[in-house]
Amino acid sequence: MTLDTAARERDLEQRLTNHIQRFLLEPGVGFSFVGRQYPLEVEGKEYFLDLLFYHLKLRCYIVIDLKMGEFTPEHAGKMNFYLSAVDDILQRPDDQPTIRFIRCRDTKRLTVEYALRDMKKPTGVAEWRIKLIESLPKQFKGNLPTVKELEAELFKREEGP
Repeated sequence: MTLDTAARERDLEQRLTNHIQRFLLEPGVGFSFVGRQYPLEVEGKEYFLDLLFYHLKLRCYIVIDLKMGEFTPEHAGKMNFYLSAVDDILQRPDDQPTIRFIRCRDTKRLTVEYALRDMKKPTGVAEWRIKLIESLPKQFKGNLPTVKELEAELFKREEGP
């Protein structure tokens, strides 16, 4: 990853973070913001989750990984590592399985399908235009904001003073 790519990912992360309060109060009822660049230590090495949420109604963590480029199978493997770490380090016995979202600039449907086919944990992969792949279990779909709600919130202009 080049510095330019990392900087653009940080810009995207900052833009999302700037809208979190409105996002949580409007379409995301039940979401709790846990952290940005949330640190997890595994065997003496720190890893950082781009965004970490907890959903109070679903009783589960939601990990969001932001990618400025195209989805690659490596992203699924990295996210699986993050979910396993969250489940072992943060998850309480009564929590539901952690949900992952990988936000990318572009996705290739067959590549995503092959990368995720045999993974058992709930997963969503989205282009950064928030075009969600509808692979979440039915019980989660009604409790998460719609694509239109997310797009409206993330891409509306900053309000003036």
